[in-house]
Amino acid sequence: MTEKRQGLQAEVSSPGSAASVELLITHGVGLHARPSVLFTRLAKSFPCSIEIEVNRSGLWLNAKSIVKVMGARIRKGSTLRIRAQGLKAQEAIHGIEALFANDFGEARDADDERSHVRGA
Repeated sequence: MTEKRQGLQAEVSSPGSAASVELLITHGVGLHARPSVLFTRLAKSFPCSIEIEVNRSGLWLNAKSIVKVMGARIRKGSTLRIRAQGLKAQEAIHGIEALFANDFGEARDADDERSHVRGA
């Protein structure tokens, strides 16, 4: 199935204890430090293995490694394929998809910052 929400495109499949999603990176600067930390932290919270592939390069990287994720230099417009295998694989993919759809919580943070500078 293919979904499109707020500039996010996703394809989810789940054969047995495996699941995957393909996402189009729409965040202004891609996966910079803060989103990468949130992403790897979420990935580490699941017992399954989770890997990413950038722009269909054929190179799968450990999504639980901040060094691998940051080193991939995932920019806006990149296609990110994420696959999970093992216990709670489907939950992991849904959680990661939600994190991306929510723009890593940054839209909310920007609104909070603006509320602190009113009247300045």
